[in-house]
Amino acid sequence: MASTYLPRQIELGSNSLEHLGKIAVENGATKLFIVMDAFLASEGLNYDVKIKSIVQKQNLAVTIFSDYRGEPTTDHLLAALDSLLKSNADCVVAIGGGSAIDIAKAASVFAVNPTLAWEDIAAQNRLKRLPLLAVPTTAGTGSEATKVMVVKNMKTEIKMNPGHKDLVPDVAILDPLLTKSLPSQFTAYTGLDALAHAMEAYVSTLASATTDNYALNAIRMIGRSLPKVYENGANVEAREEMLLASCYAGIAFSNASTNLAHAAGRPLGARFNIPHGLSVALLLPFVVEFGLEASAEKYAAIAVNLGEEDTGERDQLAKQAHKLIKSYNDKFAIWEDALRYIDLEEFKDSIPLLVEDSFSGNGIVTNPKVPEACDVERIFHSLLKKLTQIAQIQTA
Repeated sequence: MASTYLPRQIELGSNSLEHLGKIAVENGATKLFIVMDAFLASEGLNYDVKIKSIVQKQNLAVTIFSDYRGEPTTDHLLAALDSLLKSNADCVVAIGGGSAIDIAKAASVFAVNPTLAWEDIAAQNRLKRLPLLAVPTTAGTGSEATKVMVVKNMKTEIKMNPGHKDLVPDVAILDPLLTKSLPSQFTAYTGLDALAHAMEAYVSTLASATTDNYALNAIRMIGRSLPKVYENGANVEAREEMLLASCYAGIAFSNASTNLAHAAGRPLGARFNIPHGLSVALLLPFVVEFGLEASAEKYAAIAVNLGEEDTGERDQLAKQAHKLIKSYNDKFAIWEDALRYIDLEEFKDSIPLLVEDSFSGNGIVTNPKVPEACDVERIFHSLLKKLTQIAQIQTA
């Protein structure tokens, strides 16, 4: 039996944010605690002012928390919880990227379960939390539709990613106008993260007919729209398609699991403070290459849904999927951007620890070809070789 969990309500379209207050009231809210990316409240965007104006029409009190930067951490969560409890809010809203949504998820849970241990989350029959609304401003994490959250433990330096069906937000509001200000490089990172979600869900050993449908639709939409929004961020139609694709990919991987690209990408991102989407994009071509023969039929379907002509030549199409993923990294300057974060000597020395940490989370056993430590080590060395080549070109 395959179960599928997704938000109870999905609002899609330009200016759908205007319905936030009404939706919050319908979910029993009287006081909102809003986790918002800080840049959204900056001069010129002023979404803090806009949000207050929207929700106060419904006589809702508002507390906005923006005291975090980068990937979500346990320190961010503690600060958010302190603010949430002082506000006496009865509904949590996330407005931002994956960091905002993951902090909001965790805050909604620990506000009600202050003694709950992270390692016990998945085992709960029912996970009590405050009502949770998610408004993504990036088309990538799919966190508005997932039953997982990722928070870096500042003591262990490991990204924790517990999963539970009750972590799926009650409502997802997908307003493409909120994504127009996203720079092209982060449009690429988040878009490739969404593509990895969909691809990994599709080839996962836990895939089902339902998740396959969401995954293939997401892959097709991303292949069509990601190049468009990378070149022209003001293309609202393509932005909307990317948001929906990201949501579909989130539903797919939340129920079927990611696998090796995310399992290895998490420690890479944590070690070098790399944006999550970038760390996954760096590893995806090598992970695809590793599992190509084990899942050739599905990789062939991925190639077709990315726009390749269906010739019926399964193995050739599978190889073409691999080439397409590499071409995205070339087109979107993924390799070059990685060198802004990664010191190559440190990376080389860190590979044994990165391999070990890759096996500490989920995503290993759901890979179509289950890797051993030596396989993951080779993948990291392949990435090191590629980045070394790029660095040599840059200094030539």
